[in-house]
Amino acid sequence: MTTPYVIGIGNAVMDVIAATEDESLARLGIEKGIMQLIDRDRSELLTAAQAEGGTHPRLAPGGSVANTLAGIGMLGLKTAFIGRVAADALGLSYAEQTEAQGTVFVNPPVGGEVDPTSRSIIFVTPDGERSMNTYLGISAELDEEDVNPAVFSGAGWLFLEGYLFDKPKGKSAFLKAAQACHAAGGQAGIALSDPFCVDRHRADFRKLVAGPMDYVIGNTHEWTSLYQTEDLESALAQARADCGLVICTRSGEDAILIRGEERVLAPVHKIVPVDATGAGDQFAAGLIYGLATGASLAAAGRMACIAASEVISHVGPRPERDLREDFRAEGLI
Repeated sequence: MTTPYVIGIGNAVMDVIAATEDESLARLGIEKGIMQLIDRDRSELLTAAQAEGGTHPRLAPGGSVANTLAGIGMLGLKTAFIGRVAADALGLSYAEQTEAQGTVFVNPPVGGEVDPTSRSIIFVTPDGERSMNTYLGISAELDEEDVNPAVFSGAGWLFLEGYLFDKPKGKSAFLKAAQACHAAGGQAGIALSDPFCVDRHRADFRKLVAGPMDYVIGNTHEWTSLYQTEDLESALAQARADCGLVICTRSGEDAILIRGEERVLAPVHKIVPVDATGAGDQFAAGLIYGLATGASLAAAGRMACIAASEVISHVGPRPERDLREDFRAEGLI
């Protein structure tokens, strides 16, 4: 049996992480414990402030889909990432680290007069709180020219990031990728990513869910936003009519998976999170791994919940242990 091959498309965001003190956050005007979008000038100011702190920031490739692919790769599947970085120090490091961790970085860094590589400048205070300042940079400019149909030869699964749907270029890239994936005999899916993103592009998201998407992952807020109802069951009924496989996460409650007439609940073992970053990304990793390897819907949902539970038990958005051992312990593989 050939190893399943998963391609992802998303924002290529370098996490630039440094320790700091609360006083420094106040001085820099950073609101503690949240993620905020910033412009290029602000990103350069905060990058300089990190350097002045006397410590060398840690560089870790991030971005939602990239984190998911890293998790899938750690589970033993082949992965490739379509994203856009500049040929600057952060972009070259992003591509190099991604490849070193086993995911093919499909498109070479872009040279010339372009926006810098996207980065999330993260300040970690002694209490463990992460204050994230994200500059979207060049990754938000990804378009259909970045999608080469030849890459999809042999690919069984495609995973997309709702955040990139914010721009017409991203929409075109997604549609081209889904078409290429289907032509190769694969399954295409998306994470809705953000209820505000869904609000901004509801009509287009509805077309995507009812059209080229074979599976869609969203949380309660995203599904109810998509179908403009406060009743989750009503939203899921409409989603089921639109899409072959519907997955709903419910913030610590059992996840719901619906495929045709089949509906399962994937139980969540509640733990106190150390760092909730990456929970959704690794839920997707466990789910896609299960689906790609032919697991039942119930088993794939359980794998998703186990992966999410592992990643919130420590700092950082990617797994730190071999999740296949956990899957074996529960008789899932």
